[in-house]
Amino acid sequence: MGRILAIDYGTRRTGIAVSDPLRIIAGGLATVETKGLEKFLAEYMAANDVDTIVLGKPTQMNGQPSETWRFVEPLAARLRRAYPDKKVVFCDERFTSVLAHRAMLESGIGKMARRDKALVDKISATIILQSYMESSGN
Repeated sequence: MGRILAIDYGTRRTGIAVSDPLRIIAGGLATVETKGLEKFLAEYMAANDVDTIVLGKPTQMNGQPSETWRFVEPLAARLRRAYPDKKVVFCDERFTSVLAHRAMLESGIGKMARRDKALVDKISATIILQSYMESSGN
């Protein structure tokens, strides 16, 4: 059983989280520039056993896809082609940024650190991963 990798896609930066090998703990891995995302994933996949990729599904409050969906759906197709042996799934990402900010506040992270959008993206990816793991029984 391989790790689960989660992606919080953004047009400029993308947060990435990964589970431990036993799929018990979700942890932030990195925030990468989106233009280098697929190269980063290729290197990570080559060095680590991942069998599931979870993409945050950008959805509006009314349930309709948000503007970012037009980038996420083609990314999912490219990942399925590049990694046919891996499961590529979506997980609702509504409220992840709000939850990330709340987690940062509750953990005592300072005001300047809370402005770090890269940290917010990584925490958001971790929340997406944790949500997926809980919903799938991991």
